[in-house]
Amino acid sequence: MSLCTRRARAGYYWSLCRARQQFIEFAASSDQANFKMLLLVTETSGKDGFVGLARAHEPTQKIEIVGEVGLAGGTFSAQLVPQIASLLERHGLRKSEIGAFIVVSGPGSFTGLRVGLAAIKALAEILRKPIVPVSLLEVLAPESRMIAAADVSDRKSTLRYAVALDAGRGEAFVGEYELAGAADGSVQARGESLLTLEALSERLDSGGVHWIATPDPAIFDALRGRVPESKKRFIRRNLRRPRTIEVAVTGWEKLESGQSVSPEQLEANYIRRSDAEIFSKPATGS
Repeated sequence: MSLCTRRARAGYYWSLCRARQQFIEFAASSDQANFKMLLLVTETSGKDGFVGLARAHEPTQKIEIVGEVGLAGGTFSAQLVPQIASLLERHGLRKSEIGAFIVVSGPGSFTGLRVGLAAIKALAEILRKPIVPVSLLEVLAPESRMIAAADVSDRKSTLRYAVALDAGRGEAFVGEYELAGAADGSVQARGESLLTLEALSERLDSGGVHWIATPDPAIFDALRGRVPESKKRFIRRNLRRPRTIEVAVTGWEKLESGQSVSPEQLEANYIRRSDAEIFSKPATGS
C-alpha cells in the first residue's frame, strides 16, 4: 500500500496506482512476470483519425500493437464508440481489460477533438481508469530530433528546432524544442503556438530555430518557397503523421511518470481560437 501512497500524487492517480498494484500482484504469482497493460489509443484531431489498441510490457517497456482501425473524417461522432467496441471484440478483449486511455488532445479540429475527448471521458469515468492526454506535436518531436540532428553542422551546446502541422488558413501549429549537446541528448519543450507560415519561415531564417520538421506536404512546400536556398535543407519532411505506435509510446512514458488526468481534468489543446470566437462581433453596451 505504501507504493500506492507514493504514486498517488493528485486525487485521481489512484487508478494508475491500482493498475501498478495489479502488476505487482501478477508478477508475484508468475515466474516470468509477463504482465502487459492494455492501452486504448484515440486520435480525432485531424481530417481523419484512428482507434488503436496496444500492450505495454512492464519489465521491458516494449510496446506492441494489438490492432488499429481508421476513422473517416466528418464521421467521428458516429464511428468512434462503435469502432472501439468492434476493435475490442475482434481481438477477444473486454473493455474492462483496458488499463489506461491515451488520447491525442490536439492541436487540431474543434469538432473532432470535442467528440474524441467526450467519448474517452465517458469511458474512463465508467471504467475508472487513467487518461493520458498527448499533444500531436510532442509525439512528433523525438523522431524529428533523430532525423535532423545529424544534418546540422552548427554543433552548439543547445539547438532549437520546431515541429509544424498544417493548421489551414496559411498557418501552422508549431511546437518548439531544445536539443542538448551530444553528451546529453535530452530534449526540452519550449512551448506550442499558432504561427503564420511567414512568421515560421522567419524563425528559421533568423536562426530562432535551427531546423523545422513536418509530415505535411503543404507546410513543407510553403516553407521552402519562403526561405533562402541555403536554408531549404533545414526544412525536413521525412516524417509521417503519428499512428498508434508513436502515440502509445509517448503516452506510456507519460503514464509511467505519473502524468495522467481525471475525466474532469481532460481538456482539448486547441491552440487556435474557435471560429465563433474569431468572427463574433464584440458586445455593444446597452
